[in-house]
Amino acid sequence: MANDSVILRFSDVTFEYSHNKPILDEVNFSVRTGSRITLMGQNGAGKSSLFKMITGEIVPQEGQINRTPKDASIAIARQVMPKEMQELTVRDYFATAFTEIKYNLDKLIKDVFEVVNVDLPLDRLVGKLSGGQQARLLLAHALIQSPDILLLDEPTNNLDQAGIEHLTGFLMMYEKTVLVISHDADFLNAFSDGVLYLDVFTKKVEQYNGNYFDVVEEIKNRIERENLQNARMQSQIKEKLAQAEVFAHKGGKLRAVAKRMRESAEEAEESIVSVRQEDKTIREFNIPAQEFDQFFDGKIMEFNSISAIRPHGVVSKEVEMVLRKNTHLLISSPNGIGKSTMLEKIASGAGEGFAVAKDIRIGYYKQDFSNFDFEQKAYDALKEVMQKFDEHNLRAAAAGFLLDGKLLDQPIAALSEGQKGLLAFCRLMLMKPGLLILDEPTNHINFRHLPIIAKALSEYEGASIMVSHIPEFVSQIRIDQNIDLSAL
Repeated sequence: MANDSVILRFSDVTFEYSHNKPILDEVNFSVRTGSRITLMGQNGAGKSSLFKMITGEIVPQEGQINRTPKDASIAIARQVMPKEMQELTVRDYFATAFTEIKYNLDKLIKDVFEVVNVDLPLDRLVGKLSGGQQARLLLAHALIQSPDILLLDEPTNNLDQAGIEHLTGFLMMYEKTVLVISHDADFLNAFSDGVLYLDVFTKKVEQYNGNYFDVVEEIKNRIERENLQNARMQSQIKEKLAQAEVFAHKGGKLRAVAKRMRESAEEAEESIVSVRQEDKTIREFNIPAQEFDQFFDGKIMEFNSISAIRPHGVVSKEVEMVLRKNTHLLISSPNGIGKSTMLEKIASGAGEGFAVAKDIRIGYYKQDFSNFDFEQKAYDALKEVMQKFDEHNLRAAAAGFLLDGKLLDQPIAALSEGQKGLLAFCRLMLMKPGLLILDEPTNHINFRHLPIIAKALSEYEGASIMVSHIPEFVSQIRIDQNIDLSAL
């Protein structure tokens, strides 16, 4: 429960990565001790950068960031497992959470594993774990430090429903201060008691009290009121300027009246409220399916066996399943059973138990975007998948996914995780795949975009294979076949 003391304060903080990339402009806000705060903002607004300022990883050009007390500890659960941690064992990974040697480290790990609802061998390499297991590990790494300020950056990514429910329950009982970035509205509403909104347009942070849904409704109502006020003021301005024009042409003393009318119109213009622009939503789109010649039999892929990873080893089962054009397959199971491993093998063609038809273009949405070359410019990542290059089509498609010219000119590494996700969908649209592979396609994506993406996936006329831990998202997509690995 929050109290009256302030543990974190931003005072006139200004930060920009470069002259052309401002993030914060004289930002002021405070966070009370014990509060649970949601950090909102459009993809690319700078939410993760704000977290880095709190941890001290980056320093603002102007202003002050103060903690009370000054030695208040901070831990962050990041979105993605750092590459340098992939080669560590689970035990060695947790050792990096402390500056001193913890002789009871195994006991601490066991305790925190109960909190995040996972059980993993301590000698297992981090890089060998599934996306869901790594997500739990990232969270546990922060929690094991018992920080005064806990920062969670998209903590539900890759978590199954049981994992999300477990995390929600923990946060509702957590007595220290928590700041969360997430696009999962129901998850946020379950425990938030305040919102910080980072406006991508004004570079300011607005502070609200209340649960997540209440704040979203408050913002919506405020925008409606301000738009109504502005409409009235614009009407008055137009009327006064029209009157001024009439009086000015009549000459004599009426010119003075015209002048006063213009001055009155200028005052009215100054009264126009600066309405915060609402979060933009991507345009509706479709992913065209690969075209085949008249001799193609429609059989895109077939399975003759499926496998799952169990504590005692790999379990396999013979199956007979064919994916034809316009067939959507959902693969389901709890985290850690091998869904992502299966998808990766299919995408690479390096596995047993399945066969993909010859010359099928495979579009792969990988949950960690590791199939991107992060040094490549976003523009080139789109250009290289087009069957017939067209500059106008490329830029028009990118604009529909909120990727403007400046973003396209950036290396992919410079994009936010949400922008990488939108780039991945734009790439799939331009590729026109015959087989679409989707591994947690909701990860990092603003929830406002999800109904549009679900509609496009439901209408896709090629074959698709999807893994998703969000039931509401899956319910919006036509599913024709299902493989449940937990049943093996």
